[in-house]
Amino acid sequence: MSELDGADFDSVVGPAHVAIIMDGNNRWAKKKHLPSIAGHTAGATAVRRVVEAAARSGVEVLTLFAFSSENWKRPKLEVDGLMALFMRSLKKELKRLNEHKIRLRVIGDLSGFSSGLQKQIQSVEDGTKDNNQMTLVIAANYGGRWDIAQAAKKIAELVMSGALSPEDVDEALLGQHVALADLPPPDLLIRTSGEERISNFLLWQTAYSEFVFLPVLWPDFDQQHFDDAIQVYQNRQRRYGGR
Repeated sequence: MSELDGADFDSVVGPAHVAIIMDGNNRWAKKKHLPSIAGHTAGATAVRRVVEAAARSGVEVLTLFAFSSENWKRPKLEVDGLMALFMRSLKKELKRLNEHKIRLRVIGDLSGFSSGLQKQIQSVEDGTKDNNQMTLVIAANYGGRWDIAQAAKKIAELVMSGALSPEDVDEALLGQHVALADLPPPDLLIRTSGEERISNFLLWQTAYSEFVFLPVLWPDFDQQHFDDAIQVYQNRQRRYGGR
């Protein structure tokens, strides 16, 4: 019996927080004999589709891995194209986000971006901060190890200042300083392209997430793929280490 068989989906609660590793833009472009930026542009269209699908499904938080801290190693032309696409998308989508009452947050080491891009990110975050239909999180220049390290650094500074003692440092305290500490952890992590690894994404936050790996390349990801992943999640039993 497959994971899609035998589940009463109407009686099962869907995920409140879905995280997605959007993989396969370059392979999609190569298959079509197009430059890499064409794959990323098509991937941006897929982002729009999945945001709408998540909002319709009642998802509260959607986190998308857009640009990892390791992606700077890619060819300069591709990175420059990605930064320009990110800037255009932020400017273009503000009106749509507000129409659908979606709040935007960007996590990661934003100091690595140009001042213009940082200002645009801040502008869209400020312009959508009162929206309450869904929170869209974009992880950009983000890495899970960086996230845990920056949380540890904040705690170390508090200990050095005398605001905390070493005995105060525990799992709960560290969890308060990683990204998205104020939001529910991801219930479901989806990765496209057929790769079955999480590539340094939300290492702390996905400790008890359900993982679904799909063979579809990201630019081809649509409502049906999203619904299929949700159904797989709904047919899982989450035990959080228990029986």
